[in-house]
Amino acid sequence: MKALVIGGGGREHALAWKLSQAPSIEAVYASPGNAGIALDVSCIPGVANDPAEMAALAETLGVDFTVVGPEAPLVAGVVDAFRAKGLPIVGPTQAAAQLEASKVFCKRFLEEFHIPTAAAETVETVEELDAALDRIGVPVALKADGLAAGKGVILADDLETAKAEGRRLLSGEAVGAAGQRLLVEQFLVGREVSFIVLSDGRSTFEFRATQDHKAAFDGDKGPNTGGMGAYCVDSILSDDLRKVVMDTIIEPSLAGMRSRGAAFQGFLYCGLMMTDDGPQVLEYNARMGDPETQPLLYRMNGDFGELLASAARGALDPSLVGWSDGATACVVMASGGYPGEYEKGKLITGVAQANATGAKVFHAGTMLREGKLVTSGGRVLGVTAAGPDLAAALSGAYRAVEKISFDGVQYRSDIGSKGLAQKS
Repeated sequence: MKALVIGGGGREHALAWKLSQAPSIEAVYASPGNAGIALDVSCIPGVANDPAEMAALAETLGVDFTVVGPEAPLVAGVVDAFRAKGLPIVGPTQAAAQLEASKVFCKRFLEEFHIPTAAAETVETVEELDAALDRIGVPVALKADGLAAGKGVILADDLETAKAEGRRLLSGEAVGAAGQRLLVEQFLVGREVSFIVLSDGRSTFEFRATQDHKAAFDGDKGPNTGGMGAYCVDSILSDDLRKVVMDTIIEPSLAGMRSRGAAFQGFLYCGLMMTDDGPQVLEYNARMGDPETQPLLYRMNGDFGELLASAARGALDPSLVGWSDGATACVVMASGGYPGEYEKGKLITGVAQANATGAKVFHAGTMLREGKLVTSGGRVLGVTAAGPDLAAALSGAYRAVEKISFDGVQYRSDIGSKGLAQKS
């Protein structure tokens, strides 16, 4: 089979790399891809957010199926364009992708189908913001309604900060038009878990649970980012809790979308808070997480190509893949200043040496300039390693990180620390 991956970030590099290893796959293409993806598969220039262009490319290439990496093409309707032409694709329709495209839509959906989630109010003006904050109190979570590249959630511990940050969001200063409508949400206390399933609309394949690290700096300090690292180990979620998540959250959500005439097909990412009252939904994404995809696919065994092909056909077969023992971890190396303003074009050295340690360096924001690898984004690399346990996986990832250098590089030195503490 031949496969096409839409996108050009770290998640898409992991998807393309994993597909290239599948026995069933003879060729993998990525559009637009990036400098690192081009080392593993064929990259073809293109506009990922243009549904008609991507559908035409899939037709020209004669691929057996396409998988969509980022959220923007899904929200733009790329899956609808493919299905209109009878082209197999893994991803939700534009209507189903509203679970991610609008935080307000998602919250109302969760409430309608009695899926556990925090109480929240929707606001569009400063007056509504202040009134909602007075009712809900602090600490509080402020969430931009629209897509904001992982930067649209602000946690505020005091009322003054909440009001100031809420105003920044509503004015468009923080994340543009995405913040002109907000959720003011009750702050939940507990342990965060990322839980992803692949669905063909009815059947599901459960990925192992992972834990992401959203804050920019060690100790969960600083602004929220798209994710500074993640790890995957079975101790994150017990079998009993996995069943609770499936029974009270995933299955009711899939059933709810079917009842609305928008069956969810593709990757459903559930950001959970494990509270004293049980798992509660923080957010839904309509695609795999980044950087969760990197440690997940690094740990997966079996034929990933056949799994995605079965989902694209509407006949998902979860038995096609499994999981290796042990743990995996990904450390994100970012540009200085991220998630705020940062410079591009910084020379990157040491990637080959890092790969030589046994780790895999997934490229997110990289490009070639005059034949040399340079930075081109906020999150630059996702250095991923495996080990017999979490400590070994983290050690392998950080050993590889130390081989890589570029001007202004920043990364967290405490990825996985909560997992290590939980184990002990």
